[in-house]
Amino acid sequence: MAHIDAGKTTTTERILFYTGKKHKIGAVDDGTAEMDWMIQEQERGVTITAAATTCFWQDHAIHLIDTPGHVDFTVEVERSLRVLDGAIALFCAVGGVEPQSETVWHQADRYHIPRIAFVNKMDRVGANFARSVEMMRERLGANPLVIQLPMGAEHTFAGIIDLVRMNAIRWREDDFGQTFDFEDIPSELVAEATEMREILIDTVAAEDDELLEKYLDGEVISEEELTRGIRVGTLSGAFVPVLCGTSLKNQGVQPLIDAVVNYLPSPLDVPAIKGIVPVSGCEETRDPSDDSPFAALAFKIASDANVDKIVYCRVYSGTLGRGSRIYNVVNAKTERITRILQMHANKQQVCDAAYAGDIVALVGLRSTKTGDTLTFPEHPILLESISFPDPVISVAIEPKSESDKDKLEETLQILMEEDPTFTVTIDSDTGQRVISGMGELHLEILTDRMIREFGVNARVSRLQVAYRETISREAEAQGKYIHKTDEEGIYGDVIVRISPLPRGDGFQFADETDETQIPRQFISRVESALRGAMNIGALTGFPMQDVKATLIGGSYHETDSSEVAFEAAAVIAFENAVRGAKPVLLEPIMKMQVIVPTEHTGRVIGDLNARRARIHQTGAQGTSEVIEADVPLAETFQYTTDLRSMTQGRGSFTMEFSYHDLVPASLRSAILNQQLTFE
Repeated sequence: MAHIDAGKTTTTERILFYTGKKHKIGAVDDGTAEMDWMIQEQERGVTITAAATTCFWQDHAIHLIDTPGHVDFTVEVERSLRVLDGAIALFCAVGGVEPQSETVWHQADRYHIPRIAFVNKMDRVGANFARSVEMMRERLGANPLVIQLPMGAEHTFAGIIDLVRMNAIRWREDDFGQTFDFEDIPSELVAEATEMREILIDTVAAEDDELLEKYLDGEVISEEELTRGIRVGTLSGAFVPVLCGTSLKNQGVQPLIDAVVNYLPSPLDVPAIKGIVPVSGCEETRDPSDDSPFAALAFKIASDANVDKIVYCRVYSGTLGRGSRIYNVVNAKTERITRILQMHANKQQVCDAAYAGDIVALVGLRSTKTGDTLTFPEHPILLESISFPDPVISVAIEPKSESDKDKLEETLQILMEEDPTFTVTIDSDTGQRVISGMGELHLEILTDRMIREFGVNARVSRLQVAYRETISREAEAQGKYIHKTDEEGIYGDVIVRISPLPRGDGFQFADETDETQIPRQFISRVESALRGAMNIGALTGFPMQDVKATLIGGSYHETDSSEVAFEAAAVIAFENAVRGAKPVLLEPIMKMQVIVPTEHTGRVIGDLNARRARIHQTGAQGTSEVIEADVPLAETFQYTTDLRSMTQGRGSFTMEFSYHDLVPASLRSAILNQQLTFE
């Protein structure tokens, strides 16, 4: 897990190569990285979806998930951390702790995930190992434990110093770093290495009573004892071991895999999973044993061309065999597993069984969704689900032709099932189908998948703002609906006075007539017609609000008057009155809270002012500034991207609808003339 471009996929490629999972190293820039299998990933050089694989090292099976770094795909990090036991946090040696590094770090904090840090790209110009470590301490509030030192930096980077073994390691370039040599520590680095090892031992001993006693007595602490102490402190979260290297140049990866085995938890090191027994409501635990009752959590759904769908699961306890009937505790449905798959990116290998600690993909589960708990029918338990952030940006989408309508609906359902941060709604005001996601890139990728992967022809637009109309002064008008034919007559006559109401009051109706003007049986139909007339404004056809309509007069015919006639007359009277009441346009105003690093406050406030925002207050929150403002919805499009740009990706915001307000006269003409355009 890391900020975008820190080298996650490149590091994963080396791990797969050195563990023998693949025999040729792929490159992200060439589109040949094994874990970036989607066509969009290969074209753009960024990871979009979390890809899972399994490799083996020192007689251990390692389930590895390569997650995206772009904030738009944070859902992939969230659900991966929910089911994994440990994490490798990568940091660019030049950028150090970058914005998305903070985001994923805090996500791991939320799930209490032990982690190790790998300072990558030590060969790049500007690489600074010590600065990166200090940024972990300052920005993340972490306790970094340096267990390796770099030998040089930038073009002089030549390998690492292992502070646990107190030796140097140099990699050979002629075989892609598959072989390396252990050497004595260069004389010019001995003093620094000795000092850092003392700090290492001091920090580790503070977390282990047995080591502390030996340390205080001046006894020598062995490599095995130090390794065990580092593991204990890592699992408890007391500190984070820090390693370094350059994955692109094939240096430092094997010790990183060693660190995964030595310091990160196996399923046996993780506390027994807790859940609720549905019938009794009592809490129960399941030990990570193959002999315990089966319990698993579905953390990802993926569509597949050959089967209905694939459900990725983490098995917490028990054993699952192919053909087993399993019980979905969330929807109370029982289904049969037709296949168990071991995934390697988008490649599949059929397994006979899955055991406690495994991450596998299951085929045959049609009704399972992300976050569902799977058990055997006789031993149900409900595990904690996965929470996801709300979407922050929306666009409208429509099929290019009527024949694409059903296919679009089906595709949207599939994508929503795959991605819980992608939602689809129908705007009640515009009738548009509105898709929402975590950012512009997120929606861009999804719409691209619709076209290329699912063959849907759709047009995408920017979301049309749901404006409103109201009146600015009182007015009266008469409406007559009178027709005479040979067979029958139609007669309706009403006089209506309309007046503006305070914002948010909607519609009110009052009757000041008597039976000599309009018979009582027609009053309710007049009111109903007036309410209906509010749905279409005089300016643009947007709905009206904040209007009081008072029935002040009218007349009737003893035989020709009817409910239909008075309804029609009421609508005519209302429309005539609105034209004389100086109608105006209203726009939705959003209540927004923006949190930005203090050094970027001025620029963000200036940008908000340019967006016609009314800033109510600002206040400090740690090293950040909280800005509260009201902003027109029309000015918030692309704000996610713009805010990231202004704050180096460190700013965040939330917003919700607050009220409607008058559109400035300078903008009204442009809005009245605007047309919705589709790409």
